[in-house]
Amino acid sequence: MEPKQAAGWSESGFYLVNEQILPEGILKTVQAKELLARGEVKTIHEAVEQVGLSRSAFYKYKDGVFPLNKLDKERIVTISMNLEHRSGILSRVLALIAGQEGNVLTINQSIPLQGMANVVISVETSLMGDKAKELVQLLESQDGVKKAAVIGQGSSI
Repeated sequence: MEPKQAAGWSESGFYLVNEQILPEGILKTVQAKELLARGEVKTIHEAVEQVGLSRSAFYKYKDGVFPLNKLDKERIVTISMNLEHRSGILSRVLALIAGQEGNVLTINQSIPLQGMANVVISVETSLMGDKAKELVQLLESQDGVKKAAVIGQGSSI
């Protein structure tokens, strides 16, 4: 049986709440998750010990609380490319993205057929500034890149 929602509740079940009114256990859960994500601790036990939280409280809240990232700072662009099947082309594409201060999040590559492979890369572009607009043009100008196109983005570039 699903819980009933009171009139006026969010249909999605998500709310934007100021951290100042959150219980200490929820705030410490977020801190512990951040320690784990940054690699500052290796285990949940170490994380909860460092922030002063019980493991049971961590497990109670961990799947229900997430920090809200500023949408204007965080942009994810998904780019599809057709690359020639030659050694080093994907490596040069990745180096170009890194050189433009893009952070590659995912790479999916098809098996090359008739000398071409399709590669789809998701890039976090918040540090790129105006260079994000030029990224596809720069990629297309690379030797071995036959086509590059934005197929999805988290916010406009």
